[in-house]
Amino acid sequence: MKIPMSGLPQAWVAPFGCGPGAAARHQGPGRPRGRGVREGIMFPAGSRYGEADGGGPSVLVPAAEAIVSDAACALRAPEEPAPPAASLLVIVRRFWPHLRSFLRPAAVVLAASLLTPAIEAAAVWLFKTLVDGVLVPRDLRALAPLALAYLGLTVAGGAVGFVSGYLSTAISERFLLRLRSEVFAHAQRLSLDFLDRRRLGDLLSRLTGDIGAIESFLLSGAIDAAVDVVRLLFFAGALALLDLRLALLSFLVAPAFWLASRALSRRLRELSREKRRRSGSLSAIAEESLSNAALVRAYGAEDAELRRFQREGEAGVSASIGSARLRALFSPLVDLLEIGGTLVVLAAGTWELKEGRLTLGALLVFVTYLGKLYRPVRELGSFYNSAFTAAASAERVLEVLDQQQEPAPRRYAQFRLLRGVVEFERVTFRYPGASIPALQEVSFRLEAGESLALIGPSGSGKSTILKLLLRFHEPASGRILLDGRDLREIDPRELRAALAVVLQETFIVHGSVRENIAYGCETATEGAVRLAACQADVEDFAQALPGGYDCLVGQKGRLLSGGQRQRIAIARAMIRRAPLLLLDEPTASLDVEAARRVMAPLLRLLEGRTTLLVTHDLRLARLARRILVLEAGRIVDAGTHDELIARGGRYVRACDPELAGEALEGWA
Repeated sequence: MKIPMSGLPQAWVAPFGCGPGAAARHQGPGRPRGRGVREGIMFPAGSRYGEADGGGPSVLVPAAEAIVSDAACALRAPEEPAPPAASLLVIVRRFWPHLRSFLRPAAVVLAASLLTPAIEAAAVWLFKTLVDGVLVPRDLRALAPLALAYLGLTVAGGAVGFVSGYLSTAISERFLLRLRSEVFAHAQRLSLDFLDRRRLGDLLSRLTGDIGAIESFLLSGAIDAAVDVVRLLFFAGALALLDLRLALLSFLVAPAFWLASRALSRRLRELSREKRRRSGSLSAIAEESLSNAALVRAYGAEDAELRRFQREGEAGVSASIGSARLRALFSPLVDLLEIGGTLVVLAAGTWELKEGRLTLGALLVFVTYLGKLYRPVRELGSFYNSAFTAAASAERVLEVLDQQQEPAPRRYAQFRLLRGVVEFERVTFRYPGASIPALQEVSFRLEAGESLALIGPSGSGKSTILKLLLRFHEPASGRILLDGRDLREIDPRELRAALAVVLQETFIVHGSVRENIAYGCETATEGAVRLAACQADVEDFAQALPGGYDCLVGQKGRLLSGGQRQRIAIARAMIRRAPLLLLDEPTASLDVEAARRVMAPLLRLLEGRTTLLVTHDLRLARLARRILVLEAGRIVDAGTHDELIARGGRYVRACDPELAGEALEGWA
């Protein structure tokens, strides 16, 4: 009963469904090398690209620069070590809660399956009656009743097979969906550090193939094994009733099957673990390359990506061939044992027939029953070996399930954001593993309805402020207040429901324009969608699309331009009607014309909202009532645009057209 298998947005996507932002495109500070969402070229600390937001030792450049040549591939991180082996008892104990609700339908399948050996035994016994009662005495009177009985048994066997097959497939698929849904839900709430360290394709492989292997062992495989045990006992009893001495002789071969399985099990487990790991890595490479198909072609890196895919594939092929070699060795070995046992029994049975202690029909039935005895013995040996494939898959799934999720919300008093006043009080934060704090003693207050822009070079802590406000991380010291309440006393879900976010790179699902605007707001009406679309100037291009608002925009919105995707993101933020708005480089990935087109929708979005804006676009920063200038995790200047101009300093140099090229170097 083998069920065929088929195949998260990261970082910012987890709570909002918003697109992978800069944090998902760069290696997080202080994190292990080469384990981010994109693999690329490492730059030393202290260089222009050497520090991420928060000051880690190294950072990955964007995928466009990562897929340039084989030199980039040479700097990829070593493979992750395999997790410790999970014992079969651990697997059963950990996944028992998922199995418990399927025990009753599984018992029905088992009961139906148990009728099969009885029907088979009866059919074989009819053959004995045919030989001894019809063929040998040449008496045809019993032929018609025997034929009708055989026909009835055939129909009964078909009905039992249909019921057991249908029910077993149904409960197997339900089990798969439930377990995959739980793992997916768990992964959605994992820490961003864990998601950033894992390759998306590998996570997808764990979600599909590995869970399928677990099901094949725990549910469908366990039912098959239970049926095999019953078949073994049933036909062993039938053999003993036919001829006890021949039965005891045939039983001597059975331990050899177990010894053969035992001899191959350890090596098979190692190869199964390596095969599953390589399969996940291969999926990750394919996802990375195909999701950046335009960049790969632009840099002429098709051959380099193919070689990378083939290198990983060759390692997986070696593990698969090794596993297949062991399984292929097991099959003829078992065949040899089965034939040897049958020949010994046949020789002894012939002697019994010659001595008149056994009829020809009984001998034929005995040999047939013997074959049906050896079949479950063989299958149980295969089931024993398949358990190690399941163990290798369980290790990978449990590695995800054992990861700590975001802090579980306590029973907080209900929170409702009324004004949107934000206060940072001496907030310090350091990314895990980083030697330098991303923020140091940062304090500021954002009044209700006020707009505040954060300006500073890369790695100065601007985006970190937004992540702390979203409770993606917790401050090491200090506190963050929202309408006078400490953020740590607010349920993260209620907090995020009061926020609207627009990121540099917009997350677009493979759905319609309407679905993307209403994403994250399940109660949105058609009127609300149309109103938000008009305010964000989505109406202009949506009506021109085939199907209008029902047009499917393709994976990641590939059928739309960058400006169109960003206007959908603005409409998505508008429809939430959240009092607090967070903007993270909303125009940075757009060309001049596209940025100009989204400026009017952005102005409408800012109206009446408390806004915290991270940007390098000085035209956008000037729209804010106040501006904070950050460097190395500290606020080094603050004021309105005119006040900062009057005081001079780096902000002035950035605004001076004559010095713009020099001043902005290191800021973008």
